[in-house]
Amino acid sequence: MKQLVAVLVAAVFAAMSFAAVAQDKKMDKSEKMEKKMDKKDGKKKMEKKKGEGKKKSDKKSDKMEKKS
Repeated sequence: MKQLVAVLVAAVFAAMSFAAVAQDKKMDKSEKMEKKMDKKDGKKKMEKKKGEGKKKSDKKSDKMEKKS
C-alpha cells in the first residue's frame, strides 16, 4: 500500500514537472516572438519620429516665411 502511494505521488510529480517544462518552452517561444515584434515596431517608431521631426522643422520654416 505504501508503495502504491509512493508511485502515485511520483507520477503526479513527474506529470507536473513535464507540464511545467512544456509551459516554459512555450513561454520562451512567445517571448522570442515578442522581441522580434518589438524590434520591428521600434524601427517603425523611429522612422515615424524621424519623419515627424522633419515636419516640425518645416512648420517652423513656414512660420518664419510668413512673418517676413
